[in-house]
Amino acid sequence: MPIYIMLSTLTVQGIQTLKSNPERLRAVNKDVEELGAKVLHQWATLGDVDFVNIVEAPDAATIARVSVALGARGSTKVRTLPALTIDEFLAAVE
Repeated sequence: MPIYIMLSTLTVQGIQTLKSNPERLRAVNKDVEELGAKVLHQWATLGDVDFVNIVEAPDAATIARVSVALGARGSTKVRTLPALTIDEFLAAVE
């Protein structure tokens, strides 16, 4: 199944939500599953991006739905990148 990297940056609203309800972060992963994708790995990071998520989704339409749904909440800005394994990449360029 295709893999995507989702980079998330919290808005002021998102920071307030996380501070008042830290478990909301885990609940979002369940929301992602209800939208048809699955969070495989998740890291909190320091810097310009607050979270790096490795997400599995059946197709681009599904990950687009996830990205739009999460972004529409106003608590985070999402940047989604398709990811290829090195073998997939090499096969594509050979």
